[in-house]
Amino acid sequence: MRIIRPKKALGQHFLTDAGIARRIAETLSAHRALPVLEVGPGTGALTRFLLDEAYDLSVVEVDMESVGYLRTHFPALRGRILAADFLRLDLNALYPSAFCVIGNYPYHISSQIFFKVLESREKVTCCAGMVQKEVAERLAAPPGSRTYGIISALIQPWYDVEYLFTVSEEAFDPPPRVKSAVVRLTRSSRQTLGCSETLYRQVVKTSFNQRRKTLRNSMKPLLGKDFPDYARPVFGERPERLSVEQFVELTLVAQRFLESENANEREKRNTP
Repeated sequence: MRIIRPKKALGQHFLTDAGIARRIAETLSAHRALPVLEVGPGTGALTRFLLDEAYDLSVVEVDMESVGYLRTHFPALRGRILAADFLRLDLNALYPSAFCVIGNYPYHISSQIFFKVLESREKVTCCAGMVQKEVAERLAAPPGSRTYGIISALIQPWYDVEYLFTVSEEAFDPPPRVKSAVVRLTRSSRQTLGCSETLYRQVVKTSFNQRRKTLRNSMKPLLGKDFPDYARPVFGERPERLSVEQFVELTLVAQRFLESENANEREKRNTP
């Protein structure tokens, strides 16, 4: 008999396949020395394998019914259960140094979870877990593929992404309507983009807002219709064909132009 009823509003699909749970726990085997934060443990299908492997484990769970279950059934987690929303946590305050994130992530907020991890990329050495197959494909997609998009170009500068394996709907209760997949993000050696990170994000999002168009057309909301360098070959490409390095170069071109435009505007305002 089910002890906790999965809540649709929280996107809960409890993992019931112990073999899959064990395989997910093993994705962190190269980082055993680091603390681990599990997101959304639910009834502890993954938690018990992480504890069996003696990880320095804490968990964060927003569902108070699950929190009560975890407190009762996992005494080893005493004082390590955070009854909170992961997206609202101050990760830098919780972890003064490097740590890992893992989980069977709620599908409706999985992209937000990865962007949250990205905010703490200097400390999150590895992030692994299960997501909707479509999201996993986007995270790992190379330039030129139909699934390469905003999340690919924003995550891949900082993390090496591996699509590890696909998981059937039958591994869950209740079964989701989509297939799932397990991914692993490992922090790369990159420390800087070499351009404005804020503008890089803006360039990526602007270009993919009209992904069927060439950059010559999709970038007009940011650069205007009279931008002088639209003749550059890169502006004849569609965004999904650009590598991270090409997006960096595109950002530098936009950065020089926008800085020049701002300087001209300041000069006009200061001219009597």
